[in-house]
Amino acid sequence: MHSGDNDPFEIEMMTALRRDLHTHPELGFEEERTSAIVARLLEEAGISVHRGLGKTGVVGTLKIGDGSRTIALRADMDALAMPELAERPYKSEVPNVMHACGHDGHTVMLLAAARHLAREKSFSGTVHFVFQPAEEGRGGARAMIRDGFFERFPVDAVYGLHNMPGLATDEMAVVAGPQLASSDSWEVTFTGVGTHGAKPHLGRDAVTAAGHFLVAVHTIAARVVDPLQPVVISACALAAGDFKALNVIPDQVRIGGTARAYSPQVRDQIEAEIGKIAHGVAATFGIAAEYSFLRRIPPVVNDADVTARALRAAQAATGSRPVVTDFPPSTAGDDFADFSAQVPGAYVWLGNGPAVDGALHHNSRYDFNDEAILTGARFWTALVEQELARS
Repeated sequence: MHSGDNDPFEIEMMTALRRDLHTHPELGFEEERTSAIVARLLEEAGISVHRGLGKTGVVGTLKIGDGSRTIALRADMDALAMPELAERPYKSEVPNVMHACGHDGHTVMLLAAARHLAREKSFSGTVHFVFQPAEEGRGGARAMIRDGFFERFPVDAVYGLHNMPGLATDEMAVVAGPQLASSDSWEVTFTGVGTHGAKPHLGRDAVTAAGHFLVAVHTIAARVVDPLQPVVISACALAAGDFKALNVIPDQVRIGGTARAYSPQVRDQIEAEIGKIAHGVAATFGIAAEYSFLRRIPPVVNDADVTARALRAAQAATGSRPVVTDFPPSTAGDDFADFSAQVPGAYVWLGNGPAVDGALHHNSRYDFNDEAILTGARFWTALVEQELARS
């Protein structure tokens, strides 16, 4: 299906597809319908397709000419486990699952560019279009890599793109250095001796110990870690006792949370210091502490040379609007980091327009802005044509 010269990126079709994907969201590693659509539209355009990498991942390969450079362009496909509360014609039909981060848009922008490049053949080299499952904390990038992504599809550079509410839909931000933080999980379990709430001296109070820990853990930032180094440590889950037994001090308190950093050194510090505080508090109160730190996603740090290439493509895609080059990093995480830890990478931002009703990413009223599809498709196309320029 070719939409003609007036619509080289098939925007009308891609907009309809984006809304269809929004209506039928799928969670990480469950993107059966989405990946089937992606594979069909790639194959239809004459692009070689490999399915099943990372369970539901899709890689489309397009080799034109004899250029030796190879690049990968990555889009994520999964939705989030949350209800869609806004009313719209293409509202999610799957209970408690919605595209609240714009991965439906990311998918169609890369598809639009891939199909356009397959028609135009306006480059010399190899490009792998990577449609990744399970970005939202389920480890889709790691699963694709574990299944042999880099062995089957060796690349010189990898690129990622994410929408950003607050920037205009024809606006992009491209910055070298840290873009997204590491995303790690930690858990502490304090085990004391439970007793009657009226006789705390007869036990060992894990609840009060946990309170001291929660205050102390926030001193790591700017007291242990250099104040000029960004760090986030948040306690996000707490389990202890029973509200039907408010005269019982429980034996055990379980606390869990997240930790974010932009450098390996600070990440190491965070892991060590949470443990020191947990065991120190436990020793003070005469109780036991168990501590675990799970490294989930490394930080996304843009390579300077590859970012300069992405900047040139963004300038071509946005035309007269200047590309933002001083955009602050985000404390969110993205497992694109697993790809860019292996080869030089750049992760760029594309505007999603104003945050309507304050609906930012992961908000139950968020929606991807279809006006951004064209800019995204232009960016991916310009990047391939510049990176893999004919000699």
